[in-house]
Amino acid sequence: MPFRTLTVAIATALLAPSALAAPGELDAVLVTANRTQTALADTLVPAQIIDRDEIERSQARDLPELLRGRAGIQIGNSGGPGKLSSIFLRGAESDHVLVLVDGVRIGSATAGMPAIQDLPIDQIERVEIVRGPRSSLYGSEAIGGVIQIFTRRHDGAIAPHARIGAGSHGLREASAGIGGRSGRGWFGVDAAFQRTDGIDACRGSSALFQGCFVEEPDRDGYRNRSLNLRAGVQLTDALRLEGHALHADAFNQFDGSLFGGNEADIVQQVAGGTLTYAPSDVVRLTAQAGRAYDKSSTSFRDADTGTRSHVGRIDTRRDTASVQADFGLAPTQGLSLGFDWQADQVDSDTRYAVTARDNYATFVEYRGRFGAHRLQASLRHDDNEQFGGHGTGSLGWGMEMAHGLRVTASAGTGFKAPTFNDLYFPGSESPDLKPERSKSVNLGISQQAAQWRWSLDVFESRIDDLIVFVYPPPDYVGRGSNIDEARIRGAELTFATTLAGWDLSTELSHVDPRDRSEGAYHDHLLARRARSSGRLDIDRSFGDLRIGTTLRGAGGRYDNPANTLRVGGYGTLDLRAAWAFAPAWTLEARATNLLDKDYETVAWYRQPGREYGLALRWQPLAR
Repeated sequence: MPFRTLTVAIATALLAPSALAAPGELDAVLVTANRTQTALADTLVPAQIIDRDEIERSQARDLPELLRGRAGIQIGNSGGPGKLSSIFLRGAESDHVLVLVDGVRIGSATAGMPAIQDLPIDQIERVEIVRGPRSSLYGSEAIGGVIQIFTRRHDGAIAPHARIGAGSHGLREASAGIGGRSGRGWFGVDAAFQRTDGIDACRGSSALFQGCFVEEPDRDGYRNRSLNLRAGVQLTDALRLEGHALHADAFNQFDGSLFGGNEADIVQQVAGGTLTYAPSDVVRLTAQAGRAYDKSSTSFRDADTGTRSHVGRIDTRRDTASVQADFGLAPTQGLSLGFDWQADQVDSDTRYAVTARDNYATFVEYRGRFGAHRLQASLRHDDNEQFGGHGTGSLGWGMEMAHGLRVTASAGTGFKAPTFNDLYFPGSESPDLKPERSKSVNLGISQQAAQWRWSLDVFESRIDDLIVFVYPPPDYVGRGSNIDEARIRGAELTFATTLAGWDLSTELSHVDPRDRSEGAYHDHLLARRARSSGRLDIDRSFGDLRIGTTLRGAGGRYDNPANTLRVGGYGTLDLRAAWAFAPAWTLEARATNLLDKDYETVAWYRQPGREYGLALRWQPLAR
């Protein structure tokens, strides 16, 4: 039903072009697609930008909520805010998505996934999403795509901002900051707090060995405190220095046992600096270094006595550095050369056989325009301490046609090194695992007109030696394994316009992720991916009042490789309103899952029912 509704909405808009108005700016610039500034309209791979205005308009309260239903993106969440959330981009594995924060690679070196649920949305300025392989520019992990998060920044006059809010399930939150530019320098300081009593996350059973394997009918709360710092200075007309640091510490409750714990203290920390030298319009040299921590300490709290006992600790550190040179070969041609270094380190109560590894890489990219044609090509070589050398490449072509139409074609390869958990976690060691390798192609057609914009992309990815941890029961074997091959085919449709004063945006995705090995699971769907998903956003302003709604939907999925445990599909409806009752003050109200849909995205783990929220925003100067 949700997808029929979305399709009708698109058809309605397409059939009434005379009532349409301009949907917004089409010249937005992103850096993630090519590791250099590129107009969104000029990229040869599918990409999307979510800016701060859209974040505030959506009233999303965490990053998984902001991303859910976007083109190519599915989120698997284990019980509500702050609980483990996995990104499946274009049907690839959850550790096939590279996540950057201000250019710094983040994620656990042991688990292989970024803790997106712990990155505070009040600290985010914009999100850039690139769909499809980018390993030829970024190396390991960028098989399904790249998501880059830019933290809050203040480029105008010095000004403060603040927000307080409350909502269902004991939600209370607050954020504040100040920043701006003065002379050659700029700075920003932002702090945020969020706490919720949560819901009973898991409906597991110890007797049946299901879900979290325990019966613990209580609320599982979450708390997040964060601080973001940013500063920079234009040393000369050609030389710029910038630094940033984000620290978020979280406390998470979940359903678990004495052996696995039911509470966790978590730290996500990202810091980095960038030095840019641009002596002319055709030469730019950039040096960047960063460090990301992912720390987790797990404990068990006895519900009867309140006694808390330590279960385990895993801290990982990821250091990165890069040097990149961008050259303008001609007015319509550019070349980028670069070197990357990465070092991962594990410090844990658990005794891993190997606790550190390095990776060195060089890459080159060419971009050119010849009349109506655009061309992009890139090559990269990674030298991994554990697995040796890996070469990747990509090639893209695009052609502009009449009436704002454009066709594109691209192909790329990628690889993903097994994580420390895949290889060396005690009790489930698999030291013989091979790196995952991928080949992908994408064909696209799009149109950007004064009245609307739309795009349609179809793709296929083949992944060799895909690593799958066969879990949960009855397929549990206790370790990861390389299946021979996985094949993922899919299509994505996006459309945006303004119809009779209403801003309309819709994103639809269909994916067919198949296990193509010759074993028992041949032609089975890969776990935790719905074949169809999407969202429809509708907003309108009436003077100082703005109202909106979001309809999200996803089809059914299987939660295990055997395709015996099915999780049903769902559709949810959200409403929101914002009233700017004074020049600096805005009152926000929202209702999520208004129809109180009972659903799951991971088997045995509940999602919140109907929730309400109210917030007051203070922003003396317009952005």
